[in-house]
Amino acid sequence: MRLLDALAYRLPLAGLVSILHRASGILMFMLMPFIIWMFDASLTSEITYSQFTAVFNGGVGFVPGIVFKLIALALIWAYLHHFIAGLRHLWMDATHAVTLEFGRQSAVVTLGLSVLLTLVLGAKLFFF
Repeated sequence: MRLLDALAYRLPLAGLVSILHRASGILMFMLMPFIIWMFDASLTSEITYSQFTAVFNGGVGFVPGIVFKLIALALIWAYLHHFIAGLRHLWMDATHAVTLEFGRQSAVVTLGLSVLLTLVLGAKLFFF
């Protein structure tokens, strides 16, 4: 199979959700040190909390704060998508709802909810 043939293949939405479910899990695993730092810095004391918020507002060294906000936004999306897609898979396993139509509809709901909730929480992160 040539590369161009693979690029021309149109993946169904259920397949895209499945790939994004794996990608979001990998992203959360790779950013685990950042997650642990955020958790530790936000709960240790008032001083570390102010340092924590200063990173998002002013940045660290030559890295501006927007980069850290974008990383946090990626983590928000990864968590929400992974959680919602996981619920989708659990529902399909528990009810044996493995029809083509249900797969497509649940994929649309999964993508829509994860993007919508990410936008809502991203607005909170960037504007409030």
